[in-house]
Amino acid sequence: MVYGTVKSQPGFVTRGGHRFLLDDRPFYFSGTNYWYGGLLALEPDSSRGIDRLRRELDFLVQKGISNLRVMVGVEGTGQINGVPRVEPPLQPHKGEFNTDMLKGLDILLSEMGKRNMKAVLFLSNNWEWSGGFLQYLNWNGKLSDTDMRGKMSWDELRDITSMFYSCQPCRDDYLKQVDLILSRVNTISGKKYTEDPTIMTWELANEPRPMRPSANSSYRNWIRSAAAFIRAKDPNHLIAIGHEGGMGVDDDMQLFEDIHALPEIDYLTIHIWAKNWGWFKTESFATDMPTVLEKVEEYINRHERIARKLNKPLVIEEFGLPRDNHSFQPSGSTHYRNAYYALIFGRLKKSSQEGGVLAGLNFWAFGGTARPIEGQPFWEKGNDYLGDPPMEEQGLNTVFDSDLATWEIIQELTPTLEGSRKLRTVSR
Repeated sequence: MVYGTVKSQPGFVTRGGHRFLLDDRPFYFSGTNYWYGGLLALEPDSSRGIDRLRRELDFLVQKGISNLRVMVGVEGTGQINGVPRVEPPLQPHKGEFNTDMLKGLDILLSEMGKRNMKAVLFLSNNWEWSGGFLQYLNWNGKLSDTDMRGKMSWDELRDITSMFYSCQPCRDDYLKQVDLILSRVNTISGKKYTEDPTIMTWELANEPRPMRPSANSSYRNWIRSAAAFIRAKDPNHLIAIGHEGGMGVDDDMQLFEDIHALPEIDYLTIHIWAKNWGWFKTESFATDMPTVLEKVEEYINRHERIARKLNKPLVIEEFGLPRDNHSFQPSGSTHYRNAYYALIFGRLKKSSQEGGVLAGLNFWAFGGTARPIEGQPFWEKGNDYLGDPPMEEQGLNTVFDSDLATWEIIQELTPTLEGSRKLRTVSR
């Protein structure tokens, strides 16, 4: 019997208590973040666009990767919080949508469907690199153009972003974009997005945080109402928040539990960012690694306890680590990253063997065949997209197709696809 909110249909991922099900059989997955996947086919040069997309999807399938976490679109244009944002935009101006940009997502989903892959689609962003909540605040008079373009301090960013949840016009604008996506018919496959089993999950946003404890109540209300809006329009797909876990709510684990206990939310997510969270220092990377691995174990454990209590699956949907010596180039060694990956993938493998609550993961991030530009640390317009967004050094956390030792670990520790449809490459 399926206990989740989604009905069991052939080819759709559903929830049965603390596990995902695919065709009524347990489904544990290894995945990656491929947030730019919906942009690739928009590239006029096919070798950098759709041909690259197809090659990379085939590569991922060969490595056992069955799930991609992808951005649905960009809000706004130009500089934001001191960095260039991803482009091209889906919504260049308030309430004005360039739906031609969704053809790239149509192609991605069509190609994924041919390969029996599943997509987690995040519908907006807490962070600046794709517009997200800051752009909605700007469009509704809560953030001036000058302040939006300039570099904010961390406290300023927290103060401003936290206003999104109590800004009703901002929330309404967010729902207009969500409604556009949910109403979409794929121009390639002819399938309604709401009826496409290639889509596994609608995710409210990438890493939505209350940012300030004073916003907790409006934050909780937004999650409930946004998820209910999606559920009313689409009873076929899972819904998740896109949450980081305790680090995303100032370690308020009761708040984390409360929002994931909502009946509209089908599973828990966490992200693990050892570097961003200060778990090690660059100058003492090697000596700090044992402590990092201990903290990773503890972080997973305490969220697993909540998942068991709620009887819902848990997904580690972001985790990354720089290369040894903080190199950004594919030639740099990955000894410590490999140990980090082995721990996390190993936890998933063990859970799949024991029928546990840890049901999937998406490492951050896949850069495929693209490469950083020597001497240019940050992304610039016209560059190929890697796994690292524009405000981070290109190559910082990216896994390239050439990282053979890392791929060996991924393949060895990826759960088998017994009980679910097999992945397949597509010959052309």
